[in-house]
Amino acid sequence: MACRKNSNEQTIKQFDQSQIQGYISANGITGMTTDPTDTTGTYYKIINPGAGARLDYPDKILIVFSVQSFDSKFVVTDTISNHVYDYLGHMTNHNLPYGLELALINILKYRGAKARLLIPSHMAYGATGFGSGSSTAGNRIAGNQCLDYTISVIDNSKQAAYDDLSIKNFIAANNLTGFTKTASGLYYKVVLAGTGVNAVGLNSTVTVQYTAKLLNGVMFDGYNTADGTGTTFAISDVIPGWQEGLTYGTDGAKISLIVPSALGYGSTTGSGATIFPYSVLYFDINLLTVTN
Repeated sequence: MACRKNSNEQTIKQFDQSQIQGYISANGITGMTTDPTDTTGTYYKIINPGAGARLDYPDKILIVFSVQSFDSKFVVTDTISNHVYDYLGHMTNHNLPYGLELALINILKYRGAKARLLIPSHMAYGATGFGSGSSTAGNRIAGNQCLDYTISVIDNSKQAAYDDLSIKNFIAANNLTGFTKTASGLYYKVVLAGTGVNAVGLNSTVTVQYTAKLLNGVMFDGYNTADGTGTTFAISDVIPGWQEGLTYGTDGAKISLIVPSALGYGSTTGSGATIFPYSVLYFDINLLTVTN
């Protein structure tokens, strides 16, 4: 113990600050600041300031985020899966770091706010890191890794506009054409006109084949059989997006729907844990028969 250089050892806060300053310099990041009264050492840049009442721990909020570790071995840009709706004080229940929860209170502060955060490792997952397996496989955050977050607090009063922007970005990114937007915010495309004469109404029963996906391509439901048979629903029992969207077809039609969250499952979790609250949904539907 006599030869240990105690005076030269960094504290974890000093180590993190050195890592953050080096990361900012290496990546040409500008506009970052830190609150001198904040002892956590989190650096931030406000992208959108937000507005309204100041957030508090009992508030239920929707956040969407992307994150990467400073070593770039853990990178998640899929904001469909990084989509949490819960009480602000419950964010750590979703395996989010405590530093992020504090940043929501002390940095983002308001609904509609968007910020980039550089969270020091001691406010993230510490020396043990997070996840399982090897960090080189991209499914684990190594120990003592600071984290680079871009996070938005969605303003619930503007959810329809947020969904519509998400849909437009999805259509553009996937080079989709032929979709029509209705007054409700639903997007539909008649891929194949029906050959039958029975139009879908609110009292109809339909037999369909379909696939159901989130906008990140993850399939959460579907019914497609090799023998061409379908599954049967009463229109009154399906989500509002189907109730409206299927009215654009008759027997034999094929229809694609992009359903904003208000016409899907809204703030609830649909189809088990696969559909996150306020999720936009994509359906390809083969309308086999219509019974009125």
